[in-house]
Amino acid sequence: QVQFVESGGGLVQPGGSLRLSCAASGSIFSIYAMGWYRQAPGKQRELVAVVSYDLTVNIADSVKGRFGISRDNAKNTVYLQINSLKPEDTAVYYCNRAPAVTDYWGQGTQVTVSS
Repeated sequence: QVQFVESGGGLVQPGGSLRLSCAASGSIFSIYAMGWYRQAPGKQRELVAVVSYDLTVNIADSVKGRFGISRDNAKNTVYLQINSLKPEDTAVYYCNRAPAVTDYWGQGTQVTVSS
């Protein structure tokens, strides 16, 4: 029933920026905290940013100062703004509720940072 569709990834040079989008459908959106997660090859999935129902934002220390999260409840969309990209940001980026619901993981969007 609930689907999250991520988009906006791509191949970017170090220092570049991306804005990822997550379109949600199938359930009430506005009452849930939403998060962006990423998973690099050979590594565990990592929560990098959360925006709550009241727009409270939490950013992981590893990306603080470079990543920002926002939501537009009218559009059922969550965004992840990524600035000053580093090669170690290379990963598949996913959105989900926070805490994540296992059955709601989508395909993610690939971010590759390389010169």
